[in-house]
Amino acid sequence: MATDYDSPRKNEEEINEDSLQELQSRRGEKGTSTVDVDPEEANEGMELPGADLSGEELAVRVLPRQADEFTCSRCFLVHHRSQLAEQRKGQLVCKECAA
Repeated sequence: MATDYDSPRKNEEEINEDSLQELQSRRGEKGTSTVDVDPEEANEGMELPGADLSGEELAVRVLPRQADEFTCSRCFLVHHRSQLAEQRKGQLVCKECAA
């Protein structure tokens, strides 16, 4: 979008008036944005905290830490050796935590 720098600019008072008019017009439009949802369908896929998940199975395959990986002593995430920033007193620290 091209800008015409030679056109007359609005002063601060005109800008405030325009903003007020826009806000008032938007206020009238807000009331029509309601969504009608059936409460039973909305709660169907939700699980409450503390729900019994003992019957659920873990569908993710977990691998042990590999020889070229380390666990950061600050964030406790497993990183590749290329992410190693420093080693202090046997504590390995990743680049993100060292920054």
